[in-house]
Amino acid sequence: MSKNSCCRGPGYATPLDAMKSGPREKLLYTVTVQPNLDEPHGDYLSTIDVDPESPTYCQVIHRTFTNRKGDELHHSGWNACSSCFYVDENAKTIPKRDRLVLPALNSDFVYILDVVKDPRKPEIIKTIDGDVLKSHNVTGPHTTHCLANGNIMISVMGDAEGNAKGDFILFDSDFNCIGTWTKGEEKALCGYDFWYQPYFDVMVASEWGAPNKFRRGWQMKDLEDMTQYGCRLNFYKWSTQTLYQTIDLGTDGITPLEIRFLHDPKRAEGFVGCALNAKVFYFKKKPDSDEFEAKKVIDIPGKLVDTGNGTAEDMGGMISDIIISLDDRFLYVNCWMHGDVRQYDISDPEHPKLTGQLFLGGAICSDLTNVVVKEDKELTERPPARYVKGRRLEGGPQMMQLSLDGKRLYVSSSLYSPWDKQFYPKMVSKGGHVCLIDVDTVNGGISLNEDFFVDFANEPYGPGLPHEMRYPGGDCTSDIWLANDE
Repeated sequence: MSKNSCCRGPGYATPLDAMKSGPREKLLYTVTVQPNLDEPHGDYLSTIDVDPESPTYCQVIHRTFTNRKGDELHHSGWNACSSCFYVDENAKTIPKRDRLVLPALNSDFVYILDVVKDPRKPEIIKTIDGDVLKSHNVTGPHTTHCLANGNIMISVMGDAEGNAKGDFILFDSDFNCIGTWTKGEEKALCGYDFWYQPYFDVMVASEWGAPNKFRRGWQMKDLEDMTQYGCRLNFYKWSTQTLYQTIDLGTDGITPLEIRFLHDPKRAEGFVGCALNAKVFYFKKKPDSDEFEAKKVIDIPGKLVDTGNGTAEDMGGMISDIIISLDDRFLYVNCWMHGDVRQYDISDPEHPKLTGQLFLGGAICSDLTNVVVKEDKELTERPPARYVKGRRLEGGPQMMQLSLDGKRLYVSSSLYSPWDKQFYPKMVSKGGHVCLIDVDTVNGGISLNEDFFVDFANEPYGPGLPHEMRYPGGDCTSDIWLANDE
């Protein structure tokens, strides 16, 4: 950091400052997918009122439509966050968190939204055509993070033909495309999520698979070619933008998706949730070395299940999201297929301790008469179906967003519409939902808030599928902090 830096950019000085001083969330920007590919309004950003004092609490108060078919909005990110908090006093401009970036996983478009003019009614102010990405031989844009220099970086998962390719595409502060980020000959086989720590001169990225594979739904045979499906962590030199280490996580680590360093920028350690077989790996920097090591620290057993075809198959939990509280004390893990959300105390990060578990639907509920669980190494009986305000929860717990103070965990139900249609067709036909979990931040533990429920069944153009969620002022998964020694 420059000795002339002063605290005047967006976000918060430290994660603990955000946790202790950040305001309670009042709006929840929720990416919502239109599963009917013939509906011309397409996907949209739902603005949900989450202010308990508001007369429209628990309601979608605005929808910002792309007005294009087949986008598949998925994740979102900011043009500026807490990584831009420290600004040199001689800087000509001060970064502002005023643009929300929405990449489209299937069309390769990127939408830029103004969220300052009217935070309750975000407006699309720029559309980046998918051909822009293809011109740089990348597709399948996923995670967006702002950089301290004002640029915006989006991870990508495919080349122009949809084959697997792990890279990143850069845009300047006006959203003009700069080009791809990775330099050198070494390239990652696959891409997905990423997180950076300039203090240790490192960025880590995870892997899903090739867009031309996952876009057509899940097929077990795709794992026959592990150059097209992920099982690796990729570590880059932040300063040189070069890939210098790849860790193969093996079968347990197939599809390592959401990846997080701890929020403390001076701790070179973190977690990744591996979806298919429901394992969580912990990674940390080796002493006196730039290299990292990884080990499995959470192992959620699969369940031997007959779903009505007379053949028992192993059903993995499908960890589709993880989130870490801003004080680096609790790790939250979901199992989209098994149906549960778990809270772990990670005070000792190499030995997470399960402190809470809650079922919110899933594919093994006791009222599913066509499902027979032949073997379950964890449960003695199947969980009952979950109802909130009279509505049976279809699907399973998917994306999560934690309040800054760590006391409220919002949970949506849609993973990715082609996979939703494959695994949870009733959720697609009836619409997804957003639930709220109350968190005991003192002793640990989680419980369902029965008074909160956002139902996407009766949306203006048919049932919707809610996915990732953001607060206007930043959150536990959008903001990255830089170390400041002053």
